Amino acid sequence: MNADNLKNFIKDSSSHVSNINRALKNIKSDIIADFICSNNKGMVITTNKIASPLNLQTIGRYVKNMNNIKANHVESLRLLQPKSFLKIIGILYLRKDTLAPIIADVVEKIVKDNHIFNNVVLVLRSRVIKVLPKLDMSIVWFDIWDTQSSIKIKGLINKCFNIGSYITTIQGANMNLGIL
Repeated sequence: MNADNLKNFIKDSSSHVSNINRALKNIKSDIIADFICSNNKGMVITTNKIASPLNLQTIGRYVKNMNNIKANHVESLRLLQPKSFLKIIGILYLRKDTLAPIIADVVEKIVKDNHIFNNVVLVLRSRVIKVLPKLDMSIVWFDIWDTQSSIKIKGLINKCFNIGSYITTIQGANMNLGIL
């Protein structure tokens, strides 16, 4: 998709997500589009599960039938790398020497700065959840792009690393919590 098409499409991405989900529901698919964003290679439509060829055709037809999109400039849709869902346990909920809770930006900086996350690309913003109201512990949920053979996730699961003076552990998860 060229830059003009991309800009036109992203401008109304929230309504496009709704319309794509309606089209997928019409073909009785259990796939749901989560969000649409652009990157240096084009447009990314993230779904809750791996899309089938029929799902990809349905989404492709929707994109090509948009009035402000030049259909001959739209490349065929394809699956990207699969998402792997992970969680980090053992992180304090309140940042050291403050009453401010840890936020996704802090977690993403930790991931970028830590060597065990080399060659790992985050899919969505991380989610930080306080474990219990009376505990100062949190769980951080995050998604990464992985290879078909899950090499990246296998190398991260059960790894321990330090955040300050605390030891944290990465565990696998069956799903992500999505963005609220």
